[in-house]
Amino acid sequence: MPIQVGDQIPETTLRVMTPAGDHPITTTELFSGYRCALFAVPGAFTPACSGVHLPGFIHKAEQLRAAGIERLLCLAVNDIFVLSAWADIHAVDNRIMMVSDGNGDLTRAVGLESDATGSQMGVRSRRYAMIVDNGRVEWIGVDKPRQVVESSADAVLKALQGRP
Repeated sequence: MPIQVGDQIPETTLRVMTPAGDHPITTTELFSGYRCALFAVPGAFTPACSGVHLPGFIHKAEQLRAAGIERLLCLAVNDIFVLSAWADIHAVDNRIMMVSDGNGDLTRAVGLESDATGSQMGVRSRRYAMIVDNGRVEWIGVDKPRQVVESSADAVLKALQGRP
């Protein structure tokens, strides 16, 4: 069963890129003490992720911060080097923290994995977004395949503003 509102984010180790290089980070370190918006993409450089999902969060990053988000996180079942290159191409800068779930550990732990082996892409994440406060899920939006609606930056902003 997928993670639900009120659930705690499971403990796993992910990877981020720092000025010193590739760095492991636990979900406790990532979420504790912060109100975060996490959006997960099926894969860096894929059409909807590159054309709609990531650009939407880049464009709305300041509005999300103004609405109370302290950390804006993009998660993918890709290695951190691919995510870093993708961030560079989109000029993400420090607006969004790119988070690698390279082995899909968190993705499976939250029950939001997607089998893309038929497309030679392995197991990936479903497209979703969550508002997480101090490690606890406050809101979640999960998209149907090939859509960017429930997990869009606009959907997260509406949830933060208490609008349906």
